[in-house]
Amino acid sequence: MRTKFFTAAFLRKLHLKELLAVLFILLAIYFFRSQRHELYSLIPAIEKADQGWVVIGVLVTAAYILLQAGMYVFSFRAVGARLDTVKSTELFLKRNLLSVFLPAGGISSLAYLPQSLRRTGLHKQQIHQASGIYGFVGILSVFLVGIPVVGYAMFHAATMKDAAWGLGAICALLALVVWLVRSMQSKGKAYQLLVKYFPGAAHQVDDIFTFHLSVPAFMNTVLSSVLIEVAGVAHLYLSMLAVGVTPSLEAACVGYIVATIFLIISPFLRGLGAIELSLAYILNSYGYSTLQALEITLLFRLFEFWLPLVAGIFAFALKGRELVLRLVPPILIFLLGMVNIFSVLTPPLSYRMHILRAYIPGTSIHATNLLVVFLGLVLLVTATFLIRGLRSAWIVALSVSLLSVLGHIGKALDYEEASLALVTSIILLVTAKQYRVKSNPQLVNIGVVTALATLVVVLIFGTIGFYFLNVRHFGIDFTWQQSIRHAFHCFMLLEDDGLQPVTRFGKEFMSAIRVLGVSSWAFLFYTIIRPYLHVAQQTNTNLEKARFYLSQYGDSPMDYFKVGQDKLLFISEKHEGFIAYRVAGSFAIVLEEPVCSEDNKLMLLIEFEQQCRKMGLRPAFYRVDEDSTYYFSHLKKKKMLIGQEAIMDIRDFTLSGKDKKSLRNGLNSLANKGYVTAFHVAPQTPAMLAELRAVSDEWLHQYEVKELTFSQGLFDESSVRDQDIITVSDAEGKIVAFLNIIPDYAPGECTYDLIRKRSDAPGGVMDALIIALIQDAQQKELQFLNLGMVPMSGIVQPANTAEKMVKYAYEKLRFFRHYQGLREFKEKYATEWTNKYLVYEHDFDLIQLPAALSKVMQP
Repeated sequence: MRTKFFTAAFLRKLHLKELLAVLFILLAIYFFRSQRHELYSLIPAIEKADQGWVVIGVLVTAAYILLQAGMYVFSFRAVGARLDTVKSTELFLKRNLLSVFLPAGGISSLAYLPQSLRRTGLHKQQIHQASGIYGFVGILSVFLVGIPVVGYAMFHAATMKDAAWGLGAICALLALVVWLVRSMQSKGKAYQLLVKYFPGAAHQVDDIFTFHLSVPAFMNTVLSSVLIEVAGVAHLYLSMLAVGVTPSLEAACVGYIVATIFLIISPFLRGLGAIELSLAYILNSYGYSTLQALEITLLFRLFEFWLPLVAGIFAFALKGRELVLRLVPPILIFLLGMVNIFSVLTPPLSYRMHILRAYIPGTSIHATNLLVVFLGLVLLVTATFLIRGLRSAWIVALSVSLLSVLGHIGKALDYEEASLALVTSIILLVTAKQYRVKSNPQLVNIGVVTALATLVVVLIFGTIGFYFLNVRHFGIDFTWQQSIRHAFHCFMLLEDDGLQPVTRFGKEFMSAIRVLGVSSWAFLFYTIIRPYLHVAQQTNTNLEKARFYLSQYGDSPMDYFKVGQDKLLFISEKHEGFIAYRVAGSFAIVLEEPVCSEDNKLMLLIEFEQQCRKMGLRPAFYRVDEDSTYYFSHLKKKKMLIGQEAIMDIRDFTLSGKDKKSLRNGLNSLANKGYVTAFHVAPQTPAMLAELRAVSDEWLHQYEVKELTFSQGLFDESSVRDQDIITVSDAEGKIVAFLNIIPDYAPGECTYDLIRKRSDAPGGVMDALIIALIQDAQQKELQFLNLGMVPMSGIVQPANTAEKMVKYAYEKLRFFRHYQGLREFKEKYATEWTNKYLVYEHDFDLIQLPAALSKVMQP
């Protein structure tokens, strides 16, 4: 038997994605290293050029990018799909950047699908169809524009005869593409060959090549592409004007077409080197000197290649713009703090100090240096608290940054450092909404009072001390006015040139005052930036209202846990409904979503959002159903798939049939060994509770886990006493496994909470418990069994980087391997899997949310 070598398992072991990533990195390094001379030459070329024409060239580049986006818009319309201009622009910029590093990049980059495109709901075949039209029309327009240009040039320049070969190659390529499309649509020879050697691809090919082409949209695509060629010619013509030579429209047309031909037929790095060489050669043949041709080529490459390339880099960078804006302020604050300190330690420029002393006294300059150092130390500490989103830390950071602007100007006219402080202040103002966590107002008052009281005490102590000190300690006989002034200066950590201790006691006396000053300032600073979360405690009135709303609007198996003792309740003042949450760090972690009518759900979420802002909390929603993400999209929230919930349709369940043979064998094996499954109606006896407790404790010890709460219960005797229990007992009547049935507010559904067994329980006891629960639910004429969520599972196509990491951890890391076993167990019963999401505000929240979730799940 012939063994297939290139199997799917073999290809996975090759780690093709990782190898391609390494290849792209190497190609990128090679590309930028090889182009470094051109990059270095761009700056002097731009400096020499006429800036007016350069600006016009940049504007034409912007129009060029918009025309490329227009091509995508009309390409999608040609196959009956819709894509807006913003997403089309992003698609072009990203694909254009990738095309530099991909082999045959102009074609292969069309396979790239950014996340924003995948979220639009477009079918993959529509995207591939539109991309194919885009690529085909891009080559077609070069041919349409190139025929008259090259034909005209061939009659006027003998050196242009070789360009006909390139144009002929493009013509042959277009004819081949048309023949392939026709053959695939009519199932001709090309289709038959494909099916013969790759039979599995037949279905995908049928989907891609079966479409109705909108002729008007296709013609608009062609028109946009022709205008792109016109923009390219304009780029070359404007480059001539910018260099200051006599422009030639013929040279611009011919040079652009020849360069584009090399771009199309070049297999690597978008015609690296070939375009520059051919374009310089063409310009030389039209009478331009070598230096002029080189400068024109460099400017043309700037407009046509480098600016769109840089825009593509920004398009990729903007993917994480919110995360960047969240991280940049603390980094800048820390950097500004270091700059403040080192700026004082380094000697100032003499000519600046000469100018400054003409306007500011030397003592003020010295005081400004001390102020800048002090502000630098404050900024270093503030940066840590700024990461946590503290509102008071933001106020301190903004105030100190603005003071740093004045300080750097006042100490040595250091406008460079002042500019950094000003930019930092502007970024802090832009990101102001991200800092919500408040400080404790009572603690701030205590800090202010303590600082003022310490100041008064130190002034009294220092004044008396200086006044009665022996002259030998400082060499000065202090007056009352001098004593007060020196005590104040020491407390405020200000340098006093007129105060120099002579003896050891004098130094210790000054140090004591300064230590008191530093301590009071540090305590005041701590009270200002210390986070404060005022959360109202749950009351009996709120609990009664919540239970009433549950009886009216409950529709989830998680609703049972929303009125648990660990939850805080937000009861709406405007609508009938509530939200259950816990506070951890600066987050309000909500279990699922509001309990209310569908009509009021969005309004209740908005009301809770406003309440969180008042409390300085950031809301996050755990285990949100996919159908409910619609409401959160209105609030511009983000979501991440965190697992799937297993649901079983029990109406037609039976143990008969071949597919249930293993279950029957397991149950029969248990019965033969004397194990019995029993149903115990609440309330449970103390003896039963004690035995269940023993099983639960042994299970916790066996798996080395602790009780968790929030979205699940823990073994609480007062709760378990009032719940129905299913047990499996051995021949001696000893319970070896159990599960407890909890209320399920979803219509026609039942569920359980704890399902635990002893370490020596035989295999199949868990199945026995589940089957007993199914049979009981069938007798009660229920329709569904909710088996609970399997964390981290069900992520087939990750929508973002966070989901990719979760998918990798679930599949590859041994620490999470038990979730795979849980998935396998529930898949034996589940007839439907529903997605569950974590909804949050900001990408930066994902760094802190795991710790917050872990905290709220602790009892």
